[in-house]
Amino acid sequence: MKILGNLEPEDDGMHELGPEENFNESAYYNFFDAKRQLGGFVRLGNRANEGQAEMTVCLFLPPEDGGEGAGRVLFAFARPKIANNDAFDAGGLRFDVLEPTERHRTTYRGRAIDLVDPNLLADPARAFRESPRREIELDLEHTAVGPLYGKKNDREESQRSADQQFAKAHFEQHMAVRGQLEIEGNRFEIDGFGLRDHSWGPRYWQAIQSYEWLTMNFGPDLGLAVSRIQTDGSSGKRGGVIIRGQTLQRIVDAEVEAEYASNGLYHKSVTTHLTTDDGERHTITGRVKGFIPLRNRRSGMQTHIGEGMTEWHFDGRVGYGLSEFLRQVR
Repeated sequence: MKILGNLEPEDDGMHELGPEENFNESAYYNFFDAKRQLGGFVRLGNRANEGQAEMTVCLFLPPEDGGEGAGRVLFAFARPKIANNDAFDAGGLRFDVLEPTERHRTTYRGRAIDLVDPNLLADPARAFRESPRREIELDLEHTAVGPLYGKKNDREESQRSADQQFAKAHFEQHMAVRGQLEIEGNRFEIDGFGLRDHSWGPRYWQAIQSYEWLTMNFGPDLGLAVSRIQTDGSSGKRGGVIIRGQTLQRIVDAEVEAEYASNGLYHKSVTTHLTTDDGERHTITGRVKGFIPLRNRRSGMQTHIGEGMTEWHFDGRVGYGLSEFLRQVR
């Protein structure tokens, strides 16, 4: 598979644990089956110097009546103890590299809370206390449909102190995804597309003011990733990529507009206006079909991370992906 940037196939594996207290190596995989209207993501963030990992499983289920409304969300989160950074394997969630840059496998066996109203997770203690739990098994194989792109060392990020860094080494790749989800004996076949992400280096979720991260898959021949990151009072970073087969076109500017729920925080729809490095301009619209509010807290600060399973419309095509909005909330 084509590799862009200063990456090597070995970067698909684990990296040497850095000395920083907040050193984090994380891998993330999302997936969306357009036919079944089922999708989600899994993530492991190893914080070995803190002696723990961050484990997340989030599954957006289709509406039970087959209608247009949002379905349930199955959600699991834990901070299992780890002693090293040798593998992504914690809390029942495991990631395996079957073939570097080409094929990966993600599996989860464990419990998840069943959220009929996902907004209840705004109060995690209550949501975990009052929601029923389901035994689930997830087994997916992710096969590359686009190049590996990213970089090992972001110079601007590296110049910040460790407690102000977010991810100085990072890459992404669009994937075809096939496998199964079993919920207490009920089996769902999954056949769709998604995006994976791998990063390493110091990270605090509170190191940036805000971001919007949009991932989109329209089939094996077309995918996009758009990001807009605000770190301080400056204009921030705006960019992304359009992947057509093995060809990458860089996005040099991105505006993101959103419609929010009455609390002004939960996004319901998204419009992004893109400019590519050759001057092309595109407008993409998205409708959030499933939403869940997540949070991270540290030293009195609270970070809201809104996750939206989104139906995207671009150039006459319909695709699926995630719209993720991060905000620091006082």
